[in-house]
Amino acid sequence: MPEIIETIVYQLAELDEAAKDKARAWFREGGFDHDWYDAVYADFVRICTILGITLETRTIRLLSGGSRQEPCIHFRGFWSQGDGACFEGRYAYARGASAKIRAYAPKDTALHDLADALQTVQGRNFYQLHAQARHRGHYYHEYCMEIAVERESPTGQDMTAEAEGVVIEALRDLARWLYCQLEREYEYQSSDECVDQAITANAYTFTEAGRRFG
Repeated sequence: MPEIIETIVYQLAELDEAAKDKARAWFREGGFDHDWYDAVYADFVRICTILGITLETRTIRLLSGGSRQEPCIHFRGFWSQGDGACFEGRYAYARGASAKIRAYAPKDTALHDLADALQTVQGRNFYQLHAQARHRGHYYHEYCMEIAVERESPTGQDMTAEAEGVVIEALRDLARWLYCQLEREYEYQSSDECVDQAITANAYTFTEAGRRFG
């Protein structure tokens, strides 16, 4: 026979600290199944455009039957050796990149230095350097990027001795920068403060021990 069982449920703020920790752990287990990194990706795409990097895209099929294009950005993190980020795309000289990146991110000296390095090496090569970055292997970090640099000179002039190394290192520095932003965003979104706000906003309820009810 069916029977009615009564259970007392609690809002997060009504739990003791041990139960709150259990409730937060439940949320973190499934709370990152959405694209929490979208804002970081959007920022990165904008920065790439400023620096002269055109990211490759891939087709994502939607449940509705349609599709959308997504930039070829890859990462894995944030606790294991070998974790990192990488991207695929083509780099070419972008006029005024150093000034534009300072206007866009005035406090980010790492991006300033990166843009300056590319500007300087391009000047030494009459702004004719191009590079193609592709992902290789099963991991996602800056050294999984296979980067080919060339100088498109109408007279067939070779690039300067340091040019290849400077461009490669700059693009890998950008991948490292991206990983730091992703890690920072993840830590922020998984902080007690943000988790508590999300649980409260969704009006989740719990047992006295902090187990999700229902």
